[in-house]
Amino acid sequence: MERERVRWGVLATGGIAASFTANLLDMPDAEVVAVASRSDTSAKAFAERFGIPRAYGDWSSLAEDEDVDVVYVATPHSAHRAAAGLCLEAGRAVLCEKAFTLNSREAEELVTLARSRGLFLMEAMWMYCHPLIRRLKALVDDGAVGEVRTVQADFGLAGPFPAAHRLRDPAQGGGALLDLGVYPVSFAHLILGEPSEVTARAVLSDEGVDLRTGMLLSWESGAHALLNCSIDAGTPVTASITGSQGRIDIPHGFFYPDRFVLHRDGREPQEFTAEAGDGPRDSLRHEAGEVMHRLRAGDTESPLVPLAGSLAVMRTLDSVRERVGVRYPGER
Repeated sequence: MERERVRWGVLATGGIAASFTANLLDMPDAEVVAVASRSDTSAKAFAERFGIPRAYGDWSSLAEDEDVDVVYVATPHSAHRAAAGLCLEAGRAVLCEKAFTLNSREAEELVTLARSRGLFLMEAMWMYCHPLIRRLKALVDDGAVGEVRTVQADFGLAGPFPAAHRLRDPAQGGGALLDLGVYPVSFAHLILGEPSEVTARAVLSDEGVDLRTGMLLSWESGAHALLNCSIDAGTPVTASITGSQGRIDIPHGFFYPDRFVLHRDGREPQEFTAEAGDGPRDSLRHEAGEVMHRLRAGDTESPLVPLAGSLAVMRTLDSVRERVGVRYPGER
């Protein structure tokens, strides 16, 4: 029996919006019915490119479109609170890009709003929806490496990014941490939960955003995570989990892996690989599928990307920024 189609609205027209929309168009149970931008020209060009029937030059019109079941918010994270909040206020379910918001206060406001309205809300942490990451998580939870001792992960781009780029702009939540560091931090949270202690050091740009940040997260169990992010130095973009009885290594592109290797004491290494056709950006398809599954079930959040987890990650990111001295305009 054919599943009921879920009708999507796309808010923003940048690169990630285009990638997500392209994935939606390949899914028979998804329909993209509207797109919005702050610019009529941008919205219409995006609509023409993807064959979307309605294009809006303002966010409110999309939020109020009764034919939209769920809105994908793909703006820079500095606008997530305003954009997602507008959609929730209008009664729309929301999938909001990561970092979820600029800070934990804004994240808590969105979660409170969604819960008060009984609406679905999820952070677009596509890594958590990837089948291979889910397999890795299950192995760790089942004790495949014993008690987890350390987690290591990094995500750095070589740049250089000019001062006018959004990654260097404090008003847009620029810097390595919220754009790239959210992946290593979220990976550590997935394995170990919220840390009890956060230590961090960073090199800041002239504009006051972090060019690169190193983090040491600690847990009461004695486990720790060593994490790095950068917008001025390319890193391996790998991750590893070491336990009392073994280790898991994920090669380049740890948040959209095509394979990982389990090393266990006294055994041959065991490689786990992604299904055929599960390329790097297919995590977006898995993410969209999870949202649609939850909407059909009447759920208001996803157990794969729980709101409590998104709030915990934002608290950790806040703690890192407090320690390295990054504050964005308008923050209280």
